[in-house]
Amino acid sequence: MLTPAATRERERERERGRERAIKTKGTKLIKLRHEQLFSNLVDHCFMSCVDDFTSKSLSTRETGCITRCVQKQMALSQRLSERFAEHNAAMGAQPPK
Repeated sequence: MLTPAATRERERERERGRERAIKTKGTKLIKLRHEQLFSNLVDHCFMSCVDDFTSKSLSTRETGCITRCVQKQMALSQRLSERFAEHNAAMGAQPPK
């Protein structure tokens, strides 16, 4: 039989293990989401800008289009993140109903 101190220490160690597992799972989910966003960005800009497959390289027009597309998508993503942060801050400032 374990002493009360040993029992508490064992429970603390289990809790730390649970916290590490949750943190690892959250990190994996964030990584997966970033990979999905990047893939969607590549697909969108490629489909919108590349239409000449007669050459191995991109044309000047295609290169410019892709640059603008990526810049717009990144600006959109940043603005959406800011708006979500503002919304969450406003929701956190409201008293519970």
